[in-house]
Amino acid sequence: MGSHSSSLDDILEEDMHHWYTKFMRESPSGLITLFELKSMLEMTGMSEEASGYVDQVFFTFDMDGDGYIDFVEYIAAISLLLKGEINQKLKWYFKLFDQDGNGKIDRDEMETIFKAIQDITRIYDIPPEEIVNLIYERIDVHGEGELTLEEFISGAREHPDIMDMLSKMMDLTHVLEIILKGQKRKAVN
Repeated sequence: MGSHSSSLDDILEEDMHHWYTKFMRESPSGLITLFELKSMLEMTGMSEEASGYVDQVFFTFDMDGDGYIDFVEYIAAISLLLKGEINQKLKWYFKLFDQDGNGKIDRDEMETIFKAIQDITRIYDIPPEEIVNLIYERIDVHGEGELTLEEFISGAREHPDIMDMLSKMMDLTHVLEIILKGQKRKAVN
């Protein structure tokens, strides 16, 4: 999903014991809370939308909905982000966009996520409204103003430029790099 450092390329090549040690060093309880994730990502002073985006990322990775990310969820998230198949990533993007959980993405939900991503990355190349308009012009073939999971996946797969744009916008390798650097920094202390 985009270019990333060699440490991220090799992330899943490391043995599970090594990864588990890193995880437990960062979260001795064996669980990461939303607050701890925001602390790891140094989320102070971010916009409400950016903070909401991190909340949404957290809740999509908290697969059992218990309010924590455990080691299995942590490894599953990293595996998805770095090595996941296109359909897996598209399903995750959809879940992330579908903030109200109604099984459809409307324009406001998508625009809110794109604004938040831009606030976090501080890259404002294309206004979120333009991105959303392009996606809906191409993918919302029935003109309903909402996308189902099926429409989203088939539309993204049929339009390589949209797939490329989504991949670049949703690339969270910078988040993984922050987590890795944070763990390495703490490991040295």
